[in-house]
Order: sequence, then structure tokens, then C-alpha cells
Amino acid sequence: MPQDRIQKTWFSDHHFEPFVGSGAEELVENGEKLKEEAEGKTKRKEMGLLTNRVERSEIKPGDHIYTYRAVFAYSHHGIFVGGSKVVHFTRVGTSSNSDDDIYNQPSSCQTFPDCGFRQPKSGVVLSCLDCFLQKGSLYCFEYGVTPSFFIAKVRGGTCTTAESDPPETAIHRAMYLLQNGFGNYDVFQNNCEDFALYCKTGLLTVDRLGVGRSGQASSVIGAPLAALLSSPLKLLMPSPVGVATVTAGMYCMSRYATDIGVRTDVIKVAVEDLAMNLGWMNTEEVDTESEVLTGPLT
Repeated sequence: MPQDRIQKTWFSDHHFEPFVGSGAEELVENGEKLKEEAEGKTKRKEMGLLTNRVERSEIKPGDHIYTYRAVFAYSHHGIFVGGSKVVHFTRVGTSSNSDDDIYNQPSSCQTFPDCGFRQPKSGVVLSCLDCFLQKGSLYCFEYGVTPSFFIAKVRGGTCTTAESDPPETAIHRAMYLLQNGFGNYDVFQNNCEDFALYCKTGLLTVDRLGVGRSGQASSVIGAPLAALLSSPLKLLMPSPVGVATVTAGMYCMSRYATDIGVRTDVIKVAVEDLAMNLGWMNTEEVDTESEVLTGPLT
């Protein structure tokens, strides 16, 4: 008897009942859930390459969030600590035209009485999510991305190859710095993104004379540097497209080289040791401690 005839006969002689009962229903439900999760991860991965924009319901305590200011000219970063509150780092004593100067004034927030809290002379501020965003969109910073993904993100200040610490650790660092400060604000070496990156990773750069951990600062420095380095190639490449391609490649590589996930001049520093190790203690406090230890200066 032919093989196909045997198979047809066997199946026709055996009657199979369909799966019924809670066990089968659970299998179907679990399968649907797995499919939804896989589709959701794929969608987030695709969207992450284009934009890190998220909804408020998607962020969790300990997330590094940011929003854009001045028509996407720059971004402002902070750590979401839960309860619609964000801890972030701003300038202190800037001109009235600065966006950060709003945090030097008493809070006008009608929803949260503690919105705008900060210690005297400190740039670390506790704000509600609405005041932090200032009607801007919400974005979530990504950690542990692959080198290819990092390079593909042309704009700096959106992701890093460095792995983040647990959310509770990031929140602890942010709340500790809210009480003790994060030193003086510097747009290239110690800005809001540097603050958020430290809270998430505990990493600091050893070389205080170079660029900080901020991806935005790296982009600002990397773009003109790439253009400068590629300018001699204009003599060798008659095509403007070729020069532009090389310049873009140098720009992306310069950004990657300054990422905290690949840099060799970064160290892990406990939040309790920041002030002493990096000289962020107030000069008056240092003088007072010296008098206590050695007596009044004569």
C-alpha cells in the first residue's frame, strides 16, 4: 500500500477531540501574551532608533528622562523618582533670560507645595513632572545599547553603551545629591545630563579638564572637530557627498569615543564620597573644618 494511502487511512480511523478545558485556554492566552510582548519589544526597538519619546504612563521610578528646550536646541535631563517628581541639576545665579533661572525663584506650582525645593546655593532641584517638562514632550534615556545602535543615533544625549545600576540605586543617589549638591554647573563638564548619568551609573570622569560624560557636550565638540579633521580631504575628494560622508563618520566616531561606556578615564564613585573626592565642598565649610581641627588661623 502506498505511503500516502497508509497516512490517510490511519488519520481517518482515529478520531481526535479538540483541546478543551482551562489548560488549553491558558496555553492560548499565554501564547497571545508572548506574541504581544514580542511585538511590543520590536516596536519599542524600532521607535528607539527614531525617537526615545514615551508616554507618562511608561516611565518608572529611577528612569533617566529628558525633554527638549528652545525648539530642540538642547535637552534638559533628570531622574524620575516617582510620585510625579523629578530630581534634576540646573544653573544657580544665572541671568533672568536663562531657562534654568526659574528654579532659583520660589516655586509657583499650585499642585505640589514642595515643587522647586533645593538647598541654598545648590543647583539640584526637586520638581514636579509638569514643571520639569515645561509643556515639552517626555523622552527616556537608554542604557546598555550596542555600539552600532549608539552610532546610528546621530544626535547625542539620548543613549549610552554603559549599563545602568538598579532603579533604587539611582533614586538614592538623586535624593542624596538633592540634600548635598552636585558641585558647580558647567555646560561642558558638569551639566544636567552628567548629573543624570552619574545617578544611573555612579561613573565620573577622572580628567576634569576634558569633556564630561554628557553626550550633548560631546556632540557640540565632536561636530566642529570632525569638520576640521575632514577639511583636508576636500583636496582629495572632488565630490561634496564624499566629504560629507567622511565628516559624518568622524562625528559619530568622536561621539562614540567619548561615551562613558567605552572611555577608560571613568571611575565608580560612591555618592557619599563625591564632595570630598572631587572638591565640591564649599570653601567656607573647608575653612570651618580646618579651624575645628587646627584652631583659628592667626
